[in-house]
Amino acid sequence: MRIGFIGFGEVGSILARDLRATGHADIAAFDIAFADEASKASRNLAANPVTRTATAAEAAAGADLVFCCVTAGSALDAARAAAAGLAHGPFFVDVNSVSPGTKQEAAAAVAAAGGRYVEAAVMTSVPPHGIRSPMLLGGPHAEAFLPLARDLGMQAEVFSAEVGGASSVKMCRSIMIKGMEALVTECMLTARRYGVEREVLASLADTLPHKDWPGLARYMMSRALIHGRRRAEEVREVVRTIEEAGLPAMQSPATAERQDWAASIGQGLPADILRAGELAGLVDAVLAGLVQDGTRTDGTVQTRAPATSP
Repeated sequence: MRIGFIGFGEVGSILARDLRATGHADIAAFDIAFADEASKASRNLAANPVTRTATAAEAAAGADLVFCCVTAGSALDAARAAAAGLAHGPFFVDVNSVSPGTKQEAAAAVAAAGGRYVEAAVMTSVPPHGIRSPMLLGGPHAEAFLPLARDLGMQAEVFSAEVGGASSVKMCRSIMIKGMEALVTECMLTARRYGVEREVLASLADTLPHKDWPGLARYMMSRALIHGRRRAEEVREVVRTIEEAGLPAMQSPATAERQDWAASIGQGLPADILRAGELAGLVDAVLAGLVQDGTRTDGTVQTRAPATSP
């Protein structure tokens, strides 16, 4: 079986790695970032060698199965770009985190080109689980794809024969998860400024029980700092999801802004700070890189007297 990947960032490269490990060696991939040899996608390709193609349509051509794993803002463009390679009718599994409406537009583009579109909503973080990440499938071809998915080791189940339902579950989950990342970041930075992070964490553990609140807070902050740009695109699709439901999006637009902000700060932090160490060290590194009143700090954590109570 030939498998094509459109998008070779974190998710695409991890899925390809796991498939290769189980004997699926005929894999082709395209990513617009391959044009930059220093990009993350190019580094993923070097570490996880598969056949590199020049276009999305070429990655899809001749494939029995195509995974589309791009950023949310590029999902519809990727489906349209692959269309020229779908006339032979492969399964096109769209794992992108986008609104039900965006999924439906992508499904229409794939179906018009002859492909068999399968909506896939990934319901957990991919790195810990890889190909076994729980997924909800949707669309008229989901049932036909399910046996193949299970043969590949995927933990998938059919949610609906209609495109959009599975993504509504994913997007509603993202309101909470991406929103919590934004709130934790804002909470920990502010608490550290006032020197009260220990008391705040103790109170959080009492109110929202978790065995390791410092570890949880550090993980949530780091995910935004490392992947904030991609997460911001996803949250803008969350906003679209809310609006498609006829509801006002009030919190999620601010979440998208915070995720973008975290990405811009994270670019200037060392990898070891982002991926390892204690919560306090990560918070201090972020504070040290902030711009205050138009002037970058000197590398030390600036302190500020707490506001007086009214």
